Amino acid sequence: MRILLTGATGFVGRRLALYLLDRGHSVTALVRPATSPAAVRRLLAGGVEPIGETAAALRRTEAVVHLAAATKARTAQDFQRANVEGTRALLSAAAALESPPTVVLCSSLAAAGPSSPARPRTEADPPAPVSDYGRSKLGAETVVRGFADRVPAVIVRPPVVYGPGDPAFLPTLTAMVRAGVGVRPAGRAAYCLIHVDDLCAALTLALTAGHRVDPRDRLSGVYHVCDGTPRTLPEICRHLALALGRRAPLLIPLPQPMVRTVAAVCEMAVGPWGGQALLNRDKARELSQAFWTCAPDRAHTELEFTPQRVLLGKEFRASLG
Repeated sequence: MRILLTGATGFVGRRLALYLLDRGHSVTALVRPATSPAAVRRLLAGGVEPIGETAAALRRTEAVVHLAAATKARTAQDFQRANVEGTRALLSAAAALESPPTVVLCSSLAAAGPSSPARPRTEADPPAPVSDYGRSKLGAETVVRGFADRVPAVIVRPPVVYGPGDPAFLPTLTAMVRAGVGVRPAGRAAYCLIHVDDLCAALTLALTAGHRVDPRDRLSGVYHVCDGTPRTLPEICRHLALALGRRAPLLIPLPQPMVRTVAAVCEMAVGPWGGQALLNRDKARELSQAFWTCAPDRAHTELEFTPQRVLLGKEFRASLG
């Protein structure tokens, strides 16, 4: 199959390109003008053809996996511009074709919102995002639904993604483990995770087996994917500490007002240099929610998706090299 990737130079995109090539697909990457020459060379060396013009790229493909998204931004408008309007531009170009490709949108559990302590979130629960990022990803899903009568599409919502090349989650926790001390939001919280290779498998299955989004049915064509085991942050850190041959770190619980204060300070610290803090006020809104868990039952039934990388310590060791 001829598959176009957006966001191919990112964490998931690089891994997905290799996954698809290993399975005999041809892969083209839609690259922005600002993409570094080194990143383009890496695509070429890996067997991925870069192309900079959306319409031309779409005419040469049978399917699209839309990964490109902003995960950090200064304002809600910046998130909307990148995640909603970027998706709209892609779907508009696809809809203009006589035979549009199937589009798989890699959304986020943040678009659905947090779960309750009683049970993981399912696709049937009405979306209730709590962050600007989550609202922008839900906005991207809404765009996909608006084009669903013209462009066949599937929506996949992963939770926290980790694995080789992870730029944020594992490095942050690794620093706490090495220091022997870290912080966490106060209270009991649980999170679902997915290994990047399992996410690649789920996205590929969505292309080939996923039910398409039906604009008349908000439940159709939407899949939550995870490894199926909610875990607390101390539990995750214990697995990582074992992988690193260290003791589990002391995690100091921070009350929610303190989390928001620390996030605001982080934003101010990087602001003068034009950077974006890993912990910011938008991320603090997500951290103020205790449970980010989801049920992968629909993906198991309809996609026949079964996660293969569920032994956290083993996967952490492999991810850390």
